[in-house]
Amino acid sequence: MTVKLTNPIFEKLGMRYPIVQGGMAWAGTGKLAGSVSEAGGLGIIGTGYWHADQVRKEIRRARAITDRPFGVNVMLMSRHIREVFDVVIEEGVQVVATGAGDPSPFIDELHAHGISVIPVVPSVGLARMMEKKGVDAVVAEGMESGGHIGSLSTMTIVPQVVGAVDIPVIAAGGIADGRGAAAAVMLGASGIQMGTRFLASEESEVHENFKRAVIKAKDIDTVVTGELLGSRARVLKTKMSKNYIKQERFEITKPKPDADAVEELENGSLRRAVVDGNKETGAFMAGQVSGMITELKPVAQILEETWQEASDLLEKY
Repeated sequence: MTVKLTNPIFEKLGMRYPIVQGGMAWAGTGKLAGSVSEAGGLGIIGTGYWHADQVRKEIRRARAITDRPFGVNVMLMSRHIREVFDVVIEEGVQVVATGAGDPSPFIDELHAHGISVIPVVPSVGLARMMEKKGVDAVVAEGMESGGHIGSLSTMTIVPQVVGAVDIPVIAAGGIADGRGAAAAVMLGASGIQMGTRFLASEESEVHENFKRAVIKAKDIDTVVTGELLGSRARVLKTKMSKNYIKQERFEITKPKPDADAVEELENGSLRRAVVDGNKETGAFMAGQVSGMITELKPVAQILEETWQEASDLLEKY
């Protein structure tokens, strides 16, 4: 027997498990997102700084795998968001997750096309603001997550956000199995999001070097870049991340890079990790749960085992 959570969005989407796959740029491909949705979760295509044609291609790859709903993550600091939203609407995507910005200028338009809007929030203040703007749910993400992060832990942010808003709260950060999922539910979440766990799945298309790095990682094998220059991101310890932090300490007095430079740094370094597996210049974005992941599994097995374990724990206690 499995526990059923009350979440209107998940019920509308017909999800079997209250589990969302994090929208990881470059790593969240149509194949991974489609596979997660087909197995009963909610897959999310991560668009990062992609242009419209790349987004459309991955949406259609996902649709070739499943006829179930899936979502698209839009990074709002990208200069290509208008064309990305146009594609999302044209292709009939049912969920938009957002990060790195305020989605409010687009909410009414997306709702008019039947699209649920779920922003990632790192604080109570932002969660409240998003609720007032009319979003359908929020992902309360702790700093244990891979990629761009806030400053609060999952254990502290989730219950505070749950207590501050009346819309569904999905917990993210530091969750890779049923124990973490059950803990999130006990904190008041009506769903969970996992990213790093799906990097090490059979359907994940990240480079084998990336998968092996996640599987081999220990508990202390992630580091946060951008502590001094801004744009904090959690990545695995590699030659690139160590050099980045070293350079950051010497360049704090220099002007911040312009938009082109930022896009090249973030988009380029992540692509080199995900696509090329380059440990010299690639940013291997992954969360602290990397130390808990020891083997590749099919996404269907990850979803089933995670929620069955969570259900067993929740029923026991």
